[in-house]
Amino acid sequence: MDQRKRKRMISNRESARRSRMRKQKLYDDLTSRVNQFKEQNNQIATNINMMTHLFLNVEAENSILRAQLAELNQRLQSLNEIISCTNSSPSNIAINYHHELDDFLNPWNLLNVNQSIMASSDSFMY
Repeated sequence: MDQRKRKRMISNRESARRSRMRKQKLYDDLTSRVNQFKEQNNQIATNINMMTHLFLNVEAENSILRAQLAELNQRLQSLNEIISCTNSSPSNIAINYHHELDDFLNPWNLLNVNQSIMASSDSFMY
């Protein structure tokens, strides 16, 4: 009977050792997976930070481009208004030019130097 008890005791020890080895292997595998997941999380966080930085740069550039677009549209509108003014009344320009030339050549007209000068709001660019 001692032989059976001894055999069973050895068998139980071997079974317990195999069970501990399986548990240790499972623990090592799970620890390895946790480390892999942590590494992946770090890579993802790095990618998110990089993409956020790039996104902010693109947003800043877009803001600058929008401001430039608004400025260029305003300049285009002003230039179109100037063109329409010059195209609509070419005879008025010639009359004003001749009048100014007459004033320059006739010194008696220079007595009106202190007259106020009126400027139209269309002549200023904003």
